[in-house]
Amino acid sequence: MNPHHTSTNQILRLFELDRKHLWHPYTQMKDYEKRDPLFVKRAEGIYLYDIHGRKYFDTISSWWCILHGHNHPRIKQAICDQLNSLEQIHFAGTTHEGAIRLAGCLAEITPPELTRVFFSDDGSTACEVAIKMSLQYWKQSGAPQRELFVSLEHGYHGDTIGAMSLGGVPAFKGPFDCLTFSSPRIPAPYCYRCPASMHAGNCDFQCLEPLEHLLEKEGERIAGIILEPMMMGAGGMIMYPAGYLRRLSDICRGHHMHIIFDEVATGFGRTGKMFALEHAGVTPDFLCISKGLTAGVLPLAATLTTEQIYSAFYADYTEGRTFFHGHTFTANPLGCAAALASLRVFREEGVMEALPARVKTLQEGKDRFAELENVGDARGIGMVAAFELVKDKAGKTPFDPAERVGWKIYLKGLEQGLILRPLGDVIYLLLPLCTTKDEIELILEKTYGVLDNFFKQP
Repeated sequence: MNPHHTSTNQILRLFELDRKHLWHPYTQMKDYEKRDPLFVKRAEGIYLYDIHGRKYFDTISSWWCILHGHNHPRIKQAICDQLNSLEQIHFAGTTHEGAIRLAGCLAEITPPELTRVFFSDDGSTACEVAIKMSLQYWKQSGAPQRELFVSLEHGYHGDTIGAMSLGGVPAFKGPFDCLTFSSPRIPAPYCYRCPASMHAGNCDFQCLEPLEHLLEKEGERIAGIILEPMMMGAGGMIMYPAGYLRRLSDICRGHHMHIIFDEVATGFGRTGKMFALEHAGVTPDFLCISKGLTAGVLPLAATLTTEQIYSAFYADYTEGRTFFHGHTFTANPLGCAAALASLRVFREEGVMEALPARVKTLQEGKDRFAELENVGDARGIGMVAAFELVKDKAGKTPFDPAERVGWKIYLKGLEQGLILRPLGDVIYLLLPLCTTKDEIELILEKTYGVLDNFFKQP
């Protein structure tokens, strides 16, 4: 098959094979019984091109991972160069230059307390590693009773069993509840639907009172807490104040429990800072990163932790303190090469220096959406803007899920060259960091038009 031209018959055959053999993630396959999925042929910059040559803004960064745009020449070249020397090696008892250099770079750009780097494959495994490390740490540090982890409603940390156990989005669990372990869950800092019935910007973080009550009763049994700092992604792009993180950190430190920050979605500039934790000036015991680690080009993840935690595992083999966890592609050389190239792009192409102006354009532009009758909340942080759709604005009444409003808007967005894959009835933009001011304005204008026209239709 000619890679540059696909005939109509070939396209039809490919769709036939897709329906016959593929099972897509987070997808009700019956939706595509008579509708073709978007067939992406190639990508360049912030654009995706389908099999017919139509182009679309990659407004969700290909599932929140693309940073510098598709097909970035420096990252591609770094991967090609690495292919010429070493493409894969097991990482148990061996090492290679890329992993060494990448670990050093990560230690430099994260809080100084985070000195140790454990590589894995994706965001879920990065969180799984942190959970297991924390649990084993307490077993080996004189507090074996610390076996509980606190998590947040609306939180999401991946689809592996441990991470799923600590997720607070019911749709991601359902049939798997019999496999997961129980954990205390506290209300999310969901300002639009405040669990404490307070008003945003006029509270003392009363939503943290359940955490304080829990720790007063069960503090000696808590191993740690896991949360997404500043922005809860899959739960509905819920943004919250930096003061919440500072208050939570103070509470947790007072009870000597571990803090795990899941920055899989928020890391590498997405919130306007290199890492979301910088907004609050707090340091976790574990930092989980993936997605943007390689600028979205190859799978790679890392869990960073402290020397204190590392030292609890450092002993003679006979003491049984080894961390028995690993993956075939741990610290894969190609992934490390992509990650190192991405970090060079950050340093040498002024990515973070250019962000404030782009963030300003997006965040000021999103406010206009609050005028729309069915946009209950327009919120955002960094290069992310989200619009929560409601049936009744005054009562914040959600649409009946059976109406599938978000899905219908997604389809309308495709007609306008936008990838508006929703989270329920939350429509969001999560833009590549390289998106220009003019492109942001055009994306906002198109998105506004899609929402406005959709709710005006009879």
